[in-house]
Amino acid sequence: MLITVSIRRLAYMFVLLFLMLSGGLVYWQVIVAPSVTANVHNRRHCMLQNAPVRGKILDRNGIVLAESLPDKNALCGYVRHYSEPSLAGLIGYYVPEYGLIDGIEKQYSKILNGEEDHLPLDELINQTLHRHFIGNDIYLTIDVRIQRSINRIFTHYQPATDPFYRDPHFKNMVYPSRRGAAIVSNPHSGEILAIVSAPGYDPNLMVQTLSRSDLSYFNKINRDPDQPFLMRPLKARYAPGSTFKTVTLMAALDSGITSLDHPWSQREAMGPLSYEGRRILGDNLGYGLYTFHFPITTAYAYSNSDNIVFAQLGVRTGRETWLEYTRRLYIDQELAFDLPVTHSSVQNADKKPLSILQLASNAFGQGVDNVTPLQMSLVNNTVANNGILMRPMVIAKIMDKNGNPVKIFNPQSLNTVVSKETAYQIRQAMNGVTTCGSGWRINSLFSSSDAIIGKTGTAEVGGGRAAHSWMITQAPFWSDDPEQMPALSIVAMRENAGEGAYAVGPAIWQMYREIFRQGYIKAALPPRNNPYIYCPSQGLWQLRT
Repeated sequence: MLITVSIRRLAYMFVLLFLMLSGGLVYWQVIVAPSVTANVHNRRHCMLQNAPVRGKILDRNGIVLAESLPDKNALCGYVRHYSEPSLAGLIGYYVPEYGLIDGIEKQYSKILNGEEDHLPLDELINQTLHRHFIGNDIYLTIDVRIQRSINRIFTHYQPATDPFYRDPHFKNMVYPSRRGAAIVSNPHSGEILAIVSAPGYDPNLMVQTLSRSDLSYFNKINRDPDQPFLMRPLKARYAPGSTFKTVTLMAALDSGITSLDHPWSQREAMGPLSYEGRRILGDNLGYGLYTFHFPITTAYAYSNSDNIVFAQLGVRTGRETWLEYTRRLYIDQELAFDLPVTHSSVQNADKKPLSILQLASNAFGQGVDNVTPLQMSLVNNTVANNGILMRPMVIAKIMDKNGNPVKIFNPQSLNTVVSKETAYQIRQAMNGVTTCGSGWRINSLFSSSDAIIGKTGTAEVGGGRAAHSWMITQAPFWSDDPEQMPALSIVAMRENAGEGAYAVGPAIWQMYREIFRQGYIKAALPPRNNPYIYCPSQGLWQLRT
């Protein structure tokens, strides 16, 4: 009897111990497993048998941009390698246990690790058995050939030493600056083909040092006053200067407020003009130098960047109509993009309505205009694409470990901003800028046959600092064929570098030349436009008599 009781008690004890052990296993393996796994002090998830096999990042042509290479001395048994460091701002970097910086590596980390779209039971089994996931590969819209060209030309182009700037015409017009952005796009699909944020950093050195728990390079970059971690094309906002006259011209032409041949008297074109007691400055007409007669046209005012005419165009268009066209371009609203992006704005931060003075100043790219380089790329692409704004895209497709498509990203139209006819008129006006106006000297000096059109911008920032330098451009432009749309667009800016045409124009012209000559983009080029014939015939050049 006593033996039976003792056996029963022993059995109860074993059952209790089994239940406690099972409960502990369920608690640690299921209930708190995610938080334990995520703990930065837990290295078990980084053991080779547990670590995910992270997928690759490739360009549009299948060139590997990021991959994990075996390294027995590295955390988790492999180290991430980047073949094109100039894409660090876009891709970011991946080092287990050190978190992730904004970019493809962070935004699509679960997809790259193979943790996306799994059933809960699959995840539980993998966690319990410590089996790793197999990651997916991500193909970008980037063409690494174009990326390397743009990065080399943009970041290595030195205004302080280039012979171009020894010309007396450009003395004290341009200042050295290594801070800026450049974006190359297919305006008809919205695909970004190249994107540069300067200055950048070396993602391979970042990975190598952090993998050894060495924070010296990270701290150096993080403390750099030029902010190499800032992805300027997507995250930095600037006054756009006269490039934003393109938006005002879109609104004014499309709503019937003006036409390219609308006449402006000398007083209308040169002022004086005041709103709310403040005088508008900057007719930029060079009266007595190259402007001798009035009236001038809207096209002439745009090609020579007349602030006074465009202030009036903004006011005549009206606040609500002008703002409606900015909203069509996704300004002051969230933009559907593949990565986080700072939204651009042309309104007061306190939500107060724009005053007449603010509307007038906004209309020529000053005032409270505050936009990203990506936003100006959208403006530019809309004009190149006959008024249709395409969703900007940098992810082309996601493929699984067996090469099967997980998701294909197709071009998507976001909005019809202006009519086809208005878009072509804007292209005509942009042709006037580069052939006859504020950008003609670049065309002349570089003897370009690429039919580049665009708009220059020199954005005043105050405080005794040099202006921000902008250009939005497209090519090639067929002046005699409205049906032929530009195949390529390039937007570039430099912070505090001076006159837009001369600070970024020479680099942009070299970019187009290399892209077209190397055949990276195939486009038929029109006959060369002779400015000495074209400009006088269009009323964009004047003679003294």
